[in-house]
Amino acid sequence: MSTFNDRERAEEARYALTEEQNFKVMARRNKLLGLWAAGLMGMGEADADAYAKTVVLSDLEEAGDEDVFRKVRADLDKAETGTSDADIREQMALLLPEARSQIIES
Repeated sequence: MSTFNDRERAEEARYALTEEQNFKVMARRNKLLGLWAAGLMGMGEADADAYAKTVVLSDLEEAGDEDVFRKVRADLDKAETGTSDADIREQMALLLPEARSQIIES
């Protein structure tokens, strides 16, 4: 019975680690997306960092990517950048492997 309990605890620990890593990857992707959007809006470095943090926080509103997409979409529209929905979604997809790589290497 002890072996079963040990395996169960190990599996739970592995699951928790995977979930934590996925959370960090998504937060990093959102930060990178915020920095990308800030560049399109012509923000300086300090403003871009602050804006990227707001993008990361926007992901806490609901599950999935739609809350982040809506925030970035609204901000880019307000700044009249002419960025399409497809451009934003493509950037989100492109930044995910980069974020994963950064988290794994850190």
